[in-house]
Amino acid sequence: MMHRSEKWKTPVIGCALGLALLAGLTYASTPGAAQIKPDEKSKVSGTIMSRNGDLVKVKDKKTGQPVVVSITDNTKVERKKGKVEFFRHKDMDVTAMVPGLTIDAEGVGNGKGQLVASKITFIPDEFAIEVAEEQQIQANKVSAANAQTTANQGVAAAGKAQTSANVAQVSAKQAQTTANQAGQTAVAAGDVAVMDAEAVQMVNKRVSDMDDYKTVAEAGIYFPSDKATLDDAAKADLDIVAAATKGVDGYLIEIAGYASSTGTKQLNQKLSEDRAAAVANYLLQKGNIPMRRIVAPAGYGATHPAATNTDSQGRALNRRVDVKVLINKGVAEGS
Repeated sequence: MMHRSEKWKTPVIGCALGLALLAGLTYASTPGAAQIKPDEKSKVSGTIMSRNGDLVKVKDKKTGQPVVVSITDNTKVERKKGKVEFFRHKDMDVTAMVPGLTIDAEGVGNGKGQLVASKITFIPDEFAIEVAEEQQIQANKVSAANAQTTANQGVAAAGKAQTSANVAQVSAKQAQTTANQAGQTAVAAGDVAVMDAEAVQMVNKRVSDMDDYKTVAEAGIYFPSDKATLDDAAKADLDIVAAATKGVDGYLIEIAGYASSTGTKQLNQKLSEDRAAAVANYLLQKGNIPMRRIVAPAGYGATHPAATNTDSQGRALNRRVDVKVLINKGVAEGS
């Protein structure tokens, strides 16, 4: 497709990658981090503060200290039953290990003072606002609906109160008071709507948007209408993405799927999730990218179109998956 070359970007990464290689061990020696004794069994429960490849920095709930948890091929990641739907593809639970998620990890210490996790569990409901796409979307839908209902009620009440004031001059003072109260309710509802709008802006905030991470390479992968299958051109672009990770210490890959506005919201959501999953599985199977290096592959439906949906060319650009190779800035800068 003629648009593919427009979406592939490879920033100059030589310097950053060199720094990442030199600073690969600095993450484990974070000042104030709790040290787990070698071969000692231990557990930690807390919120993920940051990620650097296979290393996850967790703020322990009990002590408040950071603990570095190492994820390996042998780490079993389990999703506990929660109240919300989370990732359609359950075989990707390990990809949920992103900043903001509350986890319980158990394992043994290694020679670097890290906890080598044998098992990690999490509840989707505990996802932070920046990365809890499904939970956040649902919450915002409810809040926005409630705010609109409250605003409508306030406007209706204000209208009724004003009518009463015009018709019944005797009770004008009382009606005006009611109108004022209704007006205040409408204003309050408007304030809630503004807060909801700000929250909605956070729905699509991804790991790459956080200050801790730097994008060193990215690509746009495109799909036929109503399909989630990769063609040869898409596979070739993903091969380039996989190649960009070679020799990079502590890299992560972020995947965000999208759809054009044709079709129902439910179909677009499913298509975008399936497209993100197709990219993740290709990188795993053909690119030899460990699934634990992929962070929260998510579908965003028809939100944030790259082009207009009014013509076929624009819709083709919107049937995409954005892929980014990330590194932790602290490691890249040698801190």
